[in-house]
Amino acid sequence: MSQNAGLTTVHEDDIAKHLSVAQGMITRMIILQRDAPGAKTSLAGSGRRFVSTVSTGAVRRTREVELTKRVAQVHPDDPMMSIAQHSVLFRARRGLAVALALSDTFAKQSNLETLQAQNSASPLSGEAASQFKALLSASSYVAAFSFAAYLLQLMGQEGEPVNDLDEPDFVFDTPQDALKSMVAGLDDAITNSSDDPTLTARTRAFARTSLEGLLQRRSRFTGLADFAEAHIRIEQDDFTLDGFDVAPGERRKPLSMSFKKPNEIIGNHIAKYQAMKLAKMLMAYDFDRQMNPFVELGGFLFTFIGDGMPGTGKTILIQMIAGLINDYCQVASYPFHYENFGVDQISSYQGKSGQNCKSFVDNVINPRAIGFGTVDDIDQVAARRSDDRASSGQHEVTAVLMESFAGASTVVRGNCAFGMFSNYPENVDDALRQRAGARWLVEGPQSRDDYVDIFVLLAGKNHQIPLGSHALFAGQEIKGAVAASYEGHDLPQEEDLLAVWEDCRKDNGEIATMADVGDYLYRIKKAEPRFTGRAIKNITDAIKMRAMDIDLPDAWFETPEVFMHKSYDEKKAMIEELRGPFSIHMVLQEINRYADSEFRYTDRSDDAAVEEIIRRERQREKAIREMEKLKRDGLWKA
Repeated sequence: MSQNAGLTTVHEDDIAKHLSVAQGMITRMIILQRDAPGAKTSLAGSGRRFVSTVSTGAVRRTREVELTKRVAQVHPDDPMMSIAQHSVLFRARRGLAVALALSDTFAKQSNLETLQAQNSASPLSGEAASQFKALLSASSYVAAFSFAAYLLQLMGQEGEPVNDLDEPDFVFDTPQDALKSMVAGLDDAITNSSDDPTLTARTRAFARTSLEGLLQRRSRFTGLADFAEAHIRIEQDDFTLDGFDVAPGERRKPLSMSFKKPNEIIGNHIAKYQAMKLAKMLMAYDFDRQMNPFVELGGFLFTFIGDGMPGTGKTILIQMIAGLINDYCQVASYPFHYENFGVDQISSYQGKSGQNCKSFVDNVINPRAIGFGTVDDIDQVAARRSDDRASSGQHEVTAVLMESFAGASTVVRGNCAFGMFSNYPENVDDALRQRAGARWLVEGPQSRDDYVDIFVLLAGKNHQIPLGSHALFAGQEIKGAVAASYEGHDLPQEEDLLAVWEDCRKDNGEIATMADVGDYLYRIKKAEPRFTGRAIKNITDAIKMRAMDIDLPDAWFETPEVFMHKSYDEKKAMIEELRGPFSIHMVLQEINRYADSEFRYTDRSDDAAVEEIIRRERQREKAIREMEKLKRDGLWKA
């Protein structure tokens, strides 16, 4: 499937013919609008408003809207508009013209244009009249949605987030009526804007609020199926509209990143191996079905956490994954979106950090692209809920990530994955950390051979120093290295978990049945209370991933027709042919890998707490010595 499959290009001539109508809408127009639920007349001296006992919900009154004058009031003493003021007016006028052009496109693609011609000749009746009315309302909905999406994408982001706006009084009689109601809503939203950043922020907030209201009403309209599948592109504005995507994408710059090849990473064998598998898994995603066979068959990795000491290779692991996915997407002509959420997106404005994080998640999970999102140094970005020293922005990010990664509304389609990375994972909130389906220990070079390999790799070739007695990169051969790494988990590596393992084997003998496995898990739970039902789910997902431990042949990704452009059912059948059952050996290795990480995080957290207590006690003893000295010198005054 090509990135441009189904692309609808709107020509400038189609937009230009609506320019005069759009200009009239922002200059001066008269609309019929419902009264607010309560009158705005205040009772003298009381500070309260008078609310009529007579219902006026259906009453409409005429209202004059002059958007140009409203925008000019931001700087009433300056006869010339600022760049921000001009931008709002220009984008509003351009957005109205684009919206009218898109409603025309909808009319041509549906039966509306034909029915309009018939209705002009003689009024329609019966079934034809009902269909005409339904399609006209749908065309109005398309116009309103397009205008809101255009404003959201094209208006810059600045200023404090706005949360006090009401959605406009939508009218869906005709496209022009719909857009007039949107202009009136925009006029209300920017009323009393005190400066340019507020004007811009309230314009964007109006667009966001309008989109949310429109999406809630989408089910009321018929005939929108074709538009929902449309990919609309206006080159002059760098504006893209993919149907009714919940968050029409921000304008994205081409991915600029220093990619790494797998052979440039020394050590980290399991993490590197699973990262290479993840890149291939993502490419099995089917854009038509919007589902990945690996989600249905098991083994898809939606979230993972990588932890290790500073300098062990977390950043180059991110660069390797992004590079592999980017290369595969270029072969298949798929859109690819990579985004990192970092500390620079934590804002001092109330609610802004949560909005930034939600926007990050929405951009990555966009079902019309392959996505990879990372949260580097997550211990600094997302706070423990119990940490009252953290900023409100960090707490907002924690809440958004928890809901996005395993919330009630989370839908895993298999087109994207999220990686969290940290030097101190014990500082990450327990509930958020357990939402990571896999744990990658990024420990960097470990053996003598690893250190020889990494030095030779980084030193380059500008020398004549002999290699010596060493088989260069032999220890990095992926299959052998991964097998050896997995074998390292035949026994637990953490001391406390090893004690649980030995007690279980002493009481039950070899762990060989499902009941034995359940008993082992129960004993782990008693030793480590954080080992919850979600931990069991993550382990079983990892086991299924091991069962799907299949090498998708490289030949499948060299040309798109061999695998990536095949139908969903064909992809699923090809994958099923390669998979095999999992064994008790795999089960125990994955339990030990996961449980080791939980015990490791607990030990680190405890060690950090102990060090903090020791540090405070030393400070206290030093303070006592200082006080005694001051008392001896007669300088202490309590």
